[in-house]
Amino acid sequence: MAIFVVQEHHAKKLHWDFRLEVGRVLKSWAVPKGPSLDPAEKRLAIQVPDHEYEHGDYEGIIPEGTYGAGAVLPWDHGSFEAVDPDDAGTGLQAGKLSFRLLGNRLKGEFALVKMRGPGREKAWLLIKKQDAHAQPGWRIPILLTEAVAKRLLVKVPKCAFKEQP
Repeated sequence: MAIFVVQEHHAKKLHWDFRLEVGRVLKSWAVPKGPSLDPAEKRLAIQVPDHEYEHGDYEGIIPEGTYGAGAVLPWDHGSFEAVDPDDAGTGLQAGKLSFRLLGNRLKGEFALVKMRGPGREKAWLLIKKQDAHAQPGWRIPILLTEAVAKRLLVKVPKCAFKEQP
């Protein structure tokens, strides 16, 4: 089994970095509203450059003036396995990957489906499949609290602590 990682990323706009280990790199997507356990919620996932495997457990502040500047918090991690096809690289190349996550927060079957059409070259949908781990109406918990911000020594606008996609 390979690993998956989700990081809460307070950059210019709050989003979640969703990463799957494929060939010792982390294939990566920025998910503006974060992953969901609600099968009715299809989440936009914008493919971003691959990240090195070692960056999977990063927590800290990316400095201003740098790509992705802002606070990054580990949100979930665990193992994943491709379901259909049984090779993640093949599925991603074909534009559709079904996979099973076994994490602390995210569990069960999901799919990444590449969107088609002009201007959608990097656009995918992250979809939770209906299974025993599905939770209709589920809302994503945000980890960056005022206490965590103080620990990380990061200034975050007060409104960010109440933001919930």
